[in-house]
Amino acid sequence: MSSGAICCSLFSEAMNVRGVLLGSVNLAPSGAPSFSIKNRIMRVIWGVVWLVLARWTPKSFRRLRIGLLRCFGAEIGAKCDVRGSVRVWYPPNLTMENRTILAEGVNCYNMAHITIREQTIVSQGAFLCGGTHDFADRAYPLITKPIEIGPFAWVAAEAFVGPGCRVSEGCVVGARAVVFGELTPWSVYAGNPATRVKSRSFQN
Repeated sequence: MSSGAICCSLFSEAMNVRGVLLGSVNLAPSGAPSFSIKNRIMRVIWGVVWLVLARWTPKSFRRLRIGLLRCFGAEIGAKCDVRGSVRVWYPPNLTMENRTILAEGVNCYNMAHITIREQTIVSQGAFLCGGTHDFADRAYPLITKPIEIGPFAWVAAEAFVGPGCRVSEGCVVGARAVVFGELTPWSVYAGNPATRVKSRSFQN
């Protein structure tokens, strides 16, 4: 059997797994998210599949990695790349538009939906965090909030993007910066907590 046929067979099996086990996030009476058994089983299977079939792959295996993510529910546009060392917590909560990249070591902790708009780069070791806890409650209930990273943005190496953050169009989040809330379009942010340091514009 050819390598292409093997990949197709693996994709087919992944689709079957997804159809049977894909779960959703349920809200408990207290308002805290509680993930269903099906959701947790799906994530375990996803983790094993990624570890075995994708994590070790070189850069040139981009299509294989993108295919696996799509089979497990991610929405990914044309000419995107997700490197093998990336961690995606829950593929159905990931949307990547055309020409976007998750570089080496990115942690996409998408307990809530994470959307990455076109021509955006998320650099090495960045952490996109879609969940937190209510520290005012003794039970520390989980709180999830979606993240949106706008078009033509750049999240630099080891930056932290917090729950509910909107990195607006054209923004640059500097290396190891920590950002929350909504950022001003076409601006450069740096520091912890990140502050706006200057405007950004293309030179050509």
